[in-house]
Amino acid sequence: MERDPPLVLDIDGTLTRPEGWGIDPRLFDPLLEWEAPVVIATGKAFPYPVALCHFAGIPELVVAENGGAVYTGDDVFFTADRDAAEAVAREYEAAGYSLGWGPEDTVNRWRETEIAVQHDQPVEPLREIADGYGLEVVDTGYAYHVKDPAPNKGDGVRTIAEHTNLDLEEAVAVGDSENDVSTFEVVGRSFAVGNADDAARGAADEVLEDVHADATLGVIERVRSA
Repeated sequence: MERDPPLVLDIDGTLTRPEGWGIDPRLFDPLLEWEAPVVIATGKAFPYPVALCHFAGIPELVVAENGGAVYTGDDVFFTADRDAAEAVAREYEAAGYSLGWGPEDTVNRWRETEIAVQHDQPVEPLREIADGYGLEVVDTGYAYHVKDPAPNKGDGVRTIAEHTNLDLEEAVAVGDSENDVSTFEVVGRSFAVGNADDAARGAADEVLEDVHADATLGVIERVRSA
């Protein structure tokens, strides 16, 4: 009997409900029953995907903050620090702009390696300021992420593979954004959901018609072991 392949799954736009917000609960049982490793690879702050794994009942294999934070289940690796991104955020605010998340800012409160700016905020001044610090701005479709150019999700997935029994050649990835391109490049098979941006569509082995969690559920059913 064939084995389930490892899965590498983005969150926003990929595990979310068809209307685009909140994890689709239909995913919990298939992921809990999956026999191979499931890696959650996301731009969200480090605690969020760890909590998702915890509450879904699956091993905590996490690439967070676009590769800036990686958890292998035993060890945590931080591949960048937040200092420069924090400086960009303060300069952006001093120029009269806002990060957009309100005073409590739970989006950034627990970030270790980058800063996220709400998608409705001006991006060009943000890019200009970030460039002065040697950082890049990645548009995930849900936020602008100010980050070190070096780490990415694909590198984080490689790190997990080096510390676990995850076979990258057998792995299947699903994503929706430019920050998933590096993931698509390191796995054996990749899918862009129907709501994916042009970068993800161009990098994926296949672009799906269905969107959000409907698309991911379809992939899971297709690649499930016989």
